[in-house]
Amino acid sequence: MRPIGAHIPAMALVLAIAGPATAQQDKAKEERLVLPSGLEAGLQEVISDQPGQGLTYRFRFVAPEFTGKEEFDSIMADLEYLCISYAIPRLPAIGPQPRQVVISLADHPAEFGVFDLDVTQVFEAYRIEDGTCIWEEF
Repeated sequence: MRPIGAHIPAMALVLAIAGPATAQQDKAKEERLVLPSGLEAGLQEVISDQPGQGLTYRFRFVAPEFTGKEEFDSIMADLEYLCISYAIPRLPAIGPQPRQVVISLADHPAEFGVFDLDVTQVFEAYRIEDGTCIWEEF
């Protein structure tokens, strides 16, 4: 007697399970977020890693109209908004919690960790405490 599901090819089963997660990621990348400054941003990617300093989640956003010449307070408000309203609700409810969340905002997509003179980008780190983002000065 064959176990239940044995007739389903393994790859089809993997695709059936992975399909909804991939669809959610694609939808998140298409979502446009209006920031407090009025800029519109979209998610480029989320990267999680665990170097020697602990678990870190990096939420990387792109706002094509971002120049990097905006007022400091305006940029900080946008980054904090992305941390509180976007990143926190998407952190895992169970399992290891991040020691740090990094929010970045760029004028166009770029490969993580690769220096590109054509990219205007800012990023800030936050610790998550009592359901909010606390800025951690570098």
